[in-house]
Amino acid sequence: MKALVTGITGFAGGHLAEHLLDCGDLVLGVARQAAWPSPSPARLAGLPLVSWDISEPPSADCRAEVERFAPDCVYHLAAMSVPADCGDAEPTAEAWRVNVEGTRHVIALCLGLARPPRLVLVSSSQVYGPISAESPTVAENSAPRPTRGYGITKLAAESLALAAGEQGLPVIIARAFQHAGPRQSARLMLAEWAAQFALESGPVRVQRLHAGLDLSDVRDVVRAYRLLAAHGVAGMVYNVGSGRTIASGEVFAELRRLADPARPFEQRYDDARQDPVADVARLRVATGWTPVIDWRQTVADTWNDWRQRAATMTATRREI
Repeated sequence: MKALVTGITGFAGGHLAEHLLDCGDLVLGVARQAAWPSPSPARLAGLPLVSWDISEPPSADCRAEVERFAPDCVYHLAAMSVPADCGDAEPTAEAWRVNVEGTRHVIALCLGLARPPRLVLVSSSQVYGPISAESPTVAENSAPRPTRGYGITKLAAESLALAAGEQGLPVIIARAFQHAGPRQSARLMLAEWAAQFALESGPVRVQRLHAGLDLSDVRDVVRAYRLLAAHGVAGMVYNVGSGRTIASGEVFAELRRLADPARPFEQRYDDARQDPVADVARLRVATGWTPVIDWRQTVADTWNDWRQRAATMTATRREI
C-alpha cells in the first residue's frame, strides 16, 4: 500500500510511519517543516518528506509530488492537537485554520488526484463533549456535543470529510481517545509528568489525580488506523480507544514508583472528572483490532524515553 501521512513528524504520525514501514508500505510524509524532530528513530530519517502548511492550499510542487506518488491511502493526522491551544467555548482562529480549513485543503487535494485515495481522518473523542460519570461509555452514534474549541474543530472537520464522501472520496473517521507513549510532547498528561521527573527538581505539578480516563498506547492506536484503512467501511465513524476507565492517579502512582517514589507532588485540582470511554465494538467487528500493550508498559516506555532525553541533554551540556 502507498500511504501519504499528514503530520508525519508529530507524535502519532511518527509511530504510524514506523508501523506502516513494518507492514511493508511505501510512505510519503507531509509536514509543515520537512525535517524530523529530535528524538526520532533513525529509520524514519530516510522517508521522503513534503513541506506543506495545510492551513494554506498546497503549492504546485507539493501537489505534483503527491500526484507522482499516487497514494492508495491518506492518513490525515496534521492538526493542532493540544486542546489548551484551541480555545475554550469557541475555537481560536488558528485552530479553525489548521483543523478545519486544513482538512478542507487535504480533501481537495485527494479529490483532485487521478484516482481518489481512501482518506482516514483522525478525529478525537472530544467531539462527544462532557458525559455522565455514571454512564461514561460512548458509541459512535452517541450525540456529539463538543463544548471546547478543539472538539468543535474536530467535529467540523468530520463533517467536511463525510460530505466529501458524496463526491466520491472514500472516507473513514477514526475518533481517537487519549493515548500516550514514547516521544510525546511534554504538554500532555503522562509525558508532562515524566518530563518533570526527568528534568526538574522539587515537587511534581499535576492537574488532577481523580480523573477517569480512557488511555491507550499510541502504538496500539496507529495499528487501528492502518486496519481501518484496509478494512473499514467508507462513510463510517470508528472509536479508537481502550474501552476501559483508568484513574489518572493510578497512572501517576505507577510513574512515581518507577521514577522516584519519594518525590513530593502538588495537585492543582482536587475534584473528580470523568472522560468519555470508548465503545470499540464497531472497530473490533470491522478489523479484529484489540489493544495489546498494557498501560503499565506505556508508562514505563514513556518514563524511559524522558530519562534518555535527560541523559542526552546532560551529556550535551558537558560537551559544551
